[in-house]
Amino acid sequence: MTEKTKRLFDERLGRYQAAIALEPTDRVPIATGSNSFAELYSGNNHQETIYDAEKWLEAELAFCRAFPEVDVLRNNRVWGPLYDAIDLKTYRLPGRDLPSQSPFQFVEKEYMLADEYDLLIKNPLEFMFDKWLPRIIGEFKEKGSIRSYMAFLKGGMAQAQVAQIMKNRSLRLQEEVGMPQPMTGAFLAPFDALADALRGLTGALTDTYRQPEKVIAACDVLTLEMANFALATADPFRRYPIFVPTHKATFLSPAQFDKFYWPSFSKTMEILIEAGYKIRAYLEGNWGHHWHHFLELPKGTVLCDIDNQGDIFKAKREIGHHQCISGGIQASQFIIGTPEEMRERVKVLCDKLAPGGGYIINGGCNFPHDTKKENFRAMIDAVMEFGVYDLRVKPQPKPAPIAKTINAFPYPKMATPWAVKKAELGGVQGDEDLVRRPWEQLESMAYVWLWQWTM
Repeated sequence: MTEKTKRLFDERLGRYQAAIALEPTDRVPIATGSNSFAELYSGNNHQETIYDAEKWLEAELAFCRAFPEVDVLRNNRVWGPLYDAIDLKTYRLPGRDLPSQSPFQFVEKEYMLADEYDLLIKNPLEFMFDKWLPRIIGEFKEKGSIRSYMAFLKGGMAQAQVAQIMKNRSLRLQEEVGMPQPMTGAFLAPFDALADALRGLTGALTDTYRQPEKVIAACDVLTLEMANFALATADPFRRYPIFVPTHKATFLSPAQFDKFYWPSFSKTMEILIEAGYKIRAYLEGNWGHHWHHFLELPKGTVLCDIDNQGDIFKAKREIGHHQCISGGIQASQFIIGTPEEMRERVKVLCDKLAPGGGYIINGGCNFPHDTKKENFRAMIDAVMEFGVYDLRVKPQPKPAPIAKTINAFPYPKMATPWAVKKAELGGVQGDEDLVRRPWEQLESMAYVWLWQWTM
C-alpha cells in the first residue's frame, strides 16, 4: 500500500468510526451496504457477480475509483458455488434458477415442524443433523449416502475458498484503493433465525400464540448460537461493526416485540458489545414503535440503518443522541428522481440530521442496484457541499479495543471439546498446545459452518 492509499484508508475508516461513536469528524460519511449497485455500475450482471470472484472484485475496484468520496463499501455477500456444492434449498440464484440479471431470492418455508421445539432446545446439533439440514441441503436428504458425505466435503472446501476470496477482496480493496469494509461478521436476531430459515414467519407467529414458552426458550438457545457465529466471523481487530439484518420485527406488535424479539436480540448484542464490538443493524421496515429500545444499549455502540418506511427525522429526535443513524434517501429518488431533487434532499438531510454528528448518508439500508449514476453522483456532490463539519479535523482510525474474555458461554462453541478428544487419545505426550490449538480451530470452524445456513 502506498502512503497516499494508507492515508485515504485511515481517513475513511476514522470518519466512519467517529460517526458510529457519535464523535466529531470532518464531514458526513458516505457509508452504505449498497448491495449490487457497485458491481452493476461497473458492468456485471448478477450472475457474474456471485459466480466469478475476479469479476466481482474488479467491478468493485472500478467503482471505488469512479467514486473516491465513498467511505466504505459493502456489496455482494453470496458466492454461488458454495450454495451449489450442497444444493442449498433456501436460495434461488441468478443464472441458475433465475435470469442472469435478477438478484438472488430467499426461499422461506416451514423447514422446522411445530412439534420439533423440544429437540432444538435440548440438543441443537442433533436437531440440525436429524431434522433441519436434510430439508435445506438437497445433497444431504439421504443421510449416510456417499453423495451426502461428498456434499459435506465439498461444502467445507467451498467454504475455505470463500474465506480466501473474502480475504483477498478485503486486502486488495484496502491496499489498492484504500477502501475499508462497513462490517465484518454477521448474525441474526434469534427470533429472526427462528422465523426465517426454521419455522418461517407464518409458523413462528402461530407458535407465539400456541406455544409461546417454547418460542422464548428456542430464542434463548439461538442467542448463544448467533453470538458464537458473530464472534467467529467478526473482524479480530474490531475495526468494523458486526452486521445484523432485522427481518421480522415489524410484523410484531410492540407487546409481541417486547416479549419475543427484544430480550434475546438485546442479549446477543450485549455479548458482542461486551467483547468490544460495534453493531450495524439494518432496521428493516418501520421500526418507529421499537427503536427506543436501542437507548438501553451503551451509547455509540450501534449504527442503526433506517429503512425507507421509517421516519429518519423522528429517529434523530428519539435515538440519534444515543446511537448513530443512517439513511434518509428514498429508493425511488435514486431510481426515478433527478439530480436537482437529489441535491435538495441531501441539503435537507444534512441541515436537520448532521448537527451533533452521528449521521451517515444512505438510502433505506442500501443503494438500490438500479440507481441512476447521475443521481448517485449528485448525492455525493451535495454531501461535499452541505455535509461538511470542520475540514481541519483529520479523521484517524481508533486504536483496537483490548480483546475481552467471553463470559456468556464457552467460546468458541464446538461439537467435540478438546477435553473429550484428549481423553480419547489417552493424554498427549508432547506439547499439548501444539495439538490442541489446531484441533479446536478446525472443530470451531466446522461448528460455524453448520450455523451459517440460518443466515
